[in-house]
Amino acid sequence: MGLKTSIQWTDSTHNFWMGCLKVSPGCKQCYMYRDMERYGRDPKVVIRTKGFDKPLNWKEPQKVFVNSWSDFFIEQADEWIDDAWEIIRRTPHLTYQILTKRPENIKDRLPDDWETGWPHVWLGVSVESKKYLWRIEALDPIPAVVKFVSYEPALEYVDFSTYAPILDWLIAGGESGYNPRWADIDWFRQVRDDCLKSGIPYFLKQLGGLKKVDGAWGGRLLDGRTWDEFPKISQPQLKKTGANQ
Repeated sequence: MGLKTSIQWTDSTHNFWMGCLKVSPGCKQCYMYRDMERYGRDPKVVIRTKGFDKPLNWKEPQKVFVNSWSDFFIEQADEWIDDAWEIIRRTPHLTYQILTKRPENIKDRLPDDWETGWPHVWLGVSVESKKYLWRIEALDPIPAVVKFVSYEPALEYVDFSTYAPILDWLIAGGESGYNPRWADIDWFRQVRDDCLKSGIPYFLKQLGGLKKVDGAWGGRLLDGRTWDEFPKISQPQLKKTGANQ
């Protein structure tokens, strides 16, 4: 199995490299910066991980969130990205969830045989405020079996309904940490309603805040229930509870 994680929308995480550079307000309180500094490492230095090829040993189908401690499409990792794609190519039983804040870099860093997208690779972008809706537009022309958006940390209400023809999934969440920027629960409620009207599967990861409630920062209940929708596709490797087959 991969590295177990508390991130509810995946089964495990794998970092081909770690370290990143902040590019927008959503990065302000990045947990990677906090944790790497705690371990005495410079979070701004991008390094290849020692366990780079571990997915080759994973036999059980699972969803894998890629580079939770970096960005898969960061320029500083260009020398390793072809090797990472080769690992991904050789493990088609794993579903790779690649989330980026650098969608402008995707096109030139895809493998030569990407064509209409590899069936076990999802591509997503982070959009924390209206200013960064352009990331969805940048993702639009890139073929992928699943395109998704992470509205986390939510910094204001964002209307994603215009992008329903592009998006197969939306993850929402508030900020956590030592001094989180508070998210209004009505933002999550409105985005949920927009998703329901637009047919975008909605997954509420956490409301955010200083305390955990039932294992999630700020809790996960919205109007008395959790929202655990996944992309409506048919893929046998989808494993986690709540997946829509």
